[in-house]
Amino acid sequence: MNILIITSGTIGSGKSSLTTLLSQELGTEAFYESVDNNPVLPLFYSDPEQYAFLLQIFFLNTRFASIKKALKDDNNVLDRSIYEDSLFFHMNAEMGRATQTEVEVYDKLLETMLNEIQLAAPKKAPDLLVHIEVSLETMLKRIEKRGRDYEQLSHDETLYNYYAELNGRYVKWFEDYDYSPKIKIDGDRYDFMENAEDRAAVLEQIKGKLQELGRI
Repeated sequence: MNILIITSGTIGSGKSSLTTLLSQELGTEAFYESVDNNPVLPLFYSDPEQYAFLLQIFFLNTRFASIKKALKDDNNVLDRSIYEDSLFFHMNAEMGRATQTEVEVYDKLLETMLNEIQLAAPKKAPDLLVHIEVSLETMLKRIEKRGRDYEQLSHDETLYNYYAELNGRYVKWFEDYDYSPKIKIDGDRYDFMENAEDRAAVLEQIKGKLQELGRI
């Protein structure tokens, strides 16, 4: 099987868990987002105005490397991808956490990277985007459960507005996404991380979509 799937969703939606499940189910390699070994992420949460640009450049670089390797190897599942990257940075810029010059530098760099993918990668786009949509309530519960101190509302109550804005923006992002076929998973209805029946149902939905596309 030669297939490339990317997962998307807001913070705490369950992307990493679903990436693992899909990788095991389909026998593909999993690529995970750089979070636990990301030296900039805690700095961003402590001072977003200073570190928003640096954080996004760090993520953009790692996501570019991952998507290039995944498109070349063509048997992978990616936990978040370069196609999602600008959502975060532009939101932070609109919140006053980046200068206009930083926005222009970022946009040009992202454009260059996306053009490079089209020109150099053997495969030009993923086979399927699997998007997990969750309510703000579910998002906050999962962020609390996974226990990263710098993400907690108890650490910084202003994060509530940040999370609410981010979760809302993902609705339009998924509607506008057109790099590949896509499917949306109801993360409120299906607790695929904890419930075996829900897990099986979600995997069947995704495999059904892949069969429809002629990829399996």
